[in-house]
Amino acid sequence: MQTNTQWVNPVRRNKVLIVEDETLFARAVAKHLKKADFDCECAENLMDSRLLIKQFQPDLVLLDMRLPDGNGLDLIAELVDHNIKVIVMTAYGEVNDAVQAIKLGADDYLKKPIDLDELLLVIHKNEKVFELQTSLDNSKQRNVNASEGVALLGDSPAMQSVRMQIERIAQLGYLMEAIPPTVLITGETGTGKDVAARLLHLSCAKTEKPFVHVDCASLPTELIESELFGHEKGAFTNATTSRPGLIEAAEDGTLFLDEIGEIPLPLQAKLLNVLERRKVRRLGSTKEYDVPARIIAATNRDLHAMSSDGRFRSDLYFRLNVISLVIPPLRERERDAVQLASHFMRITERRYGLNPHSFSMSALEAMQAYRWPGNVRELKHQISRAVLLSNQATIDAIDINLPENHIGLATQQTAGVLPVPTLDVAEKRMLIAALEIAHNNVSKAARDLGITRMTMRYRMEKHGING
Repeated sequence: MQTNTQWVNPVRRNKVLIVEDETLFARAVAKHLKKADFDCECAENLMDSRLLIKQFQPDLVLLDMRLPDGNGLDLIAELVDHNIKVIVMTAYGEVNDAVQAIKLGADDYLKKPIDLDELLLVIHKNEKVFELQTSLDNSKQRNVNASEGVALLGDSPAMQSVRMQIERIAQLGYLMEAIPPTVLITGETGTGKDVAARLLHLSCAKTEKPFVHVDCASLPTELIESELFGHEKGAFTNATTSRPGLIEAAEDGTLFLDEIGEIPLPLQAKLLNVLERRKVRRLGSTKEYDVPARIIAATNRDLHAMSSDGRFRSDLYFRLNVISLVIPPLRERERDAVQLASHFMRITERRYGLNPHSFSMSALEAMQAYRWPGNVRELKHQISRAVLLSNQATIDAIDINLPENHIGLATQQTAGVLPVPTLDVAEKRMLIAALEIAHNNVSKAARDLGITRMTMRYRMEKHGING
């Protein structure tokens, strides 16, 4: 039975070789496929088909089993080796051949007489399978590449505490029947919030699943809703096809909403609904899709303060902040800068095939004294630049080229100059003063200082302040 099938030609596989000794049937198939924008060639036997495979380089072969110079089964292994998709065509009573063809690597089979519209549907189905498999393979490869060297380095107490928190949070991912709680990662720009998010993903039981990184700050305002939630065909101008959003794309992996503070207010309610109900609805659709993904958000902004003055929904903030993780700035991580610098130096050497380098004492002292306002990201760029441009095996302070206006206060003290309190001493005094003003209310003191309660607690413990 003929059907009115609307066919959209796949982009990736549009060359079809028809191996069929019934000339009239082969021409009918080729004519029908050409109407669907396929490029087709025909071969009547195995010998001609092998020549056309080299010349035409088809993406898909429609292969008959009974040919004048042999059995189509003899060709399947060659096609599979060349990553060419195969759909076999079998006559009545040749089911065993079809089964054998599938075992050899054929993708599908059709019984003769073949309905041409059904043939298009079978091709379409197999193309979708191919696209999904390719997407999965690419996603896995991206995850493998992205996971190489993923680590929050540093032996400082601050980083040890962060790694312990990540391990505890990751353990919740092993409760396979439960949806992991939302995690909010905070910290200054360049501290490694994205690395922490990926570590959480890699530490849970579903590391083979997608990791979808959404940079909310870079999404165009006019497209952000469509990008996040997806859309149906005709939902808006130029929406010529249906498309899932990034929330759906995360599947049961991890959705990382980086710079969540940049989400426009009108969309925050819709995002809150997704978090609460674990359902997402595309633009222009009434159908809802489940959202089983682990959701991690990150920001360098004070969402609590933003919610207080109406720039961020307070209900969304509380929903995101189920579990919070604070990544400390590099200036608060004792001597971690040197360890990180050595790590980035080795990475640069391996990447560009350079000879080993070392840091001079002046370089080490400069890195320890510098306050690193750009944090780990700045350190990485400065070290990579120094290694690439240095003509010597030893990298000096001048090679790292650090601005003097961010040198730590402690290094500015010299003999005969009134002592200036160190950063730790000044920070401890500030914490004690804030607690006194807040009458030992830790939450209020944290708000007054513009930091989170967890950061306040961490710094109180660091300085031995009870509260």
